[in-house]
Amino acid sequence: MILTVTLTSAAAAAIINIWLSIRIGQLRMAHKISIGDDAGGPLTARMRAQLNFVENTAFVLVLIAAIELSGRAGPWLAWVAAIYMLGRLAHGLGMDGGALGKGRMIGTLITMVTLLGLAIAAVLIVLGVI
Repeated sequence: MILTVTLTSAAAAAIINIWLSIRIGQLRMAHKISIGDDAGGPLTARMRAQLNFVENTAFVLVLIAAIELSGRAGPWLAWVAAIYMLGRLAHGLGMDGGALGKGRMIGTLITMVTLLGLAIAAVLIVLGVI
């Protein structure tokens, strides 16, 4: 069995994580900060964006894989995964503040709704409801 949604989501997550890392590296070079952060400045915000991504995406990928393995996944799972990844892009950009600052709130909301929705779906699958 090939877990198409899981594999695609994991690939997208890897690419987003690389993008977040590059953004951190750009600020490190610009501000000549090799180790540590900038005490709450833009570098710290970008570091938090990446860590927040890693913290949440692990749970999302596990839930996507489990749901897909259950055989109860439909096209909805791919849509949920895609929306989640777009939300994480918005969050990463939003952490820079300014005109894109609303992206942080949008990304956070999408993340929480995704985690809750996937968790509910997983429980309903275990209970035989779906």
